[in-house]
Amino acid sequence: MLSETPFKLKPIRGWTSYIFIILFLALFLILGIKTYAKSGTDASVLLNRKSLDALTAGTVITPSKVEGGLNACFYGTKINTVIKKRITGKSYKENDKITLSDLRYIRVLYYGFDKKTHIGELIVNKKIAKDVSSIFKDLYKAKYPIGKMVLIDEYNADDEASMKDNNTSAFNYRTIAGSDTLSKHAMGLAIDVNPLYNPCVEKINGKAVVSPAEGKKYANRSLQNAYYIRKKDVCYQSFIKRGFTWGGSWSSLKDYQHFQKSVK
Repeated sequence: MLSETPFKLKPIRGWTSYIFIILFLALFLILGIKTYAKSGTDASVLLNRKSLDALTAGTVITPSKVEGGLNACFYGTKINTVIKKRITGKSYKENDKITLSDLRYIRVLYYGFDKKTHIGELIVNKKIAKDVSSIFKDLYKAKYPIGKMVLIDEYNADDEASMKDNNTSAFNYRTIAGSDTLSKHAMGLAIDVNPLYNPCVEKINGKAVVSPAEGKKYANRSLQNAYYIRKKDVCYQSFIKRGFTWGGSWSSLKDYQHFQKSVK
């Protein structure tokens, strides 16, 4: 009888071990599911306005990953201390024509040459801020290609350098090249779009002067080029219907990149 007791207890110990293992695996599985669910939730968290602002211009994003979707990606703000620091002494100089309170910092999306969605930035006059946001929303929806869009201050406010890099830009407190007259850009009322492919062409002493110089091969507007701004295309139409005029329609010179608006 006594010799049988240990023999009968062995299966009990075995079943206890199995139960312990099963409980351990169940606990591990439950914790694993919770961890996976948490990581899945974190991965799907939408970008809010603050996190969107923290992204630099040029960053590739997915609008559906932003709170509010596409519309939330097009907005304007007053010039804050961060932007003021970026532009003071570069595109903005102390003057008696325009103040920082007259300007707005605009964030938009653009469809890049790489066919990806990028964040773009511009500074414009507050009187055209809503128009500009709407224009670039039109262009984005139409997948109109734009090469780059950062503040001209990234080029130390050097207009030639910005154009050479095909940077779409707006505000820059400067005069019209070769004159003492303030440019519309100085008032935040002009925008240059894809300037390398849409250069300014002017006849001086019978010779065509192209700006930027690197855009000389694009001065011939009879060429087929997807980046040319042409009458009746979506870029032209979007600006014109909001009261802008196009430099490509001027007779004295052809500034194919340039759109400007007169305001009271």
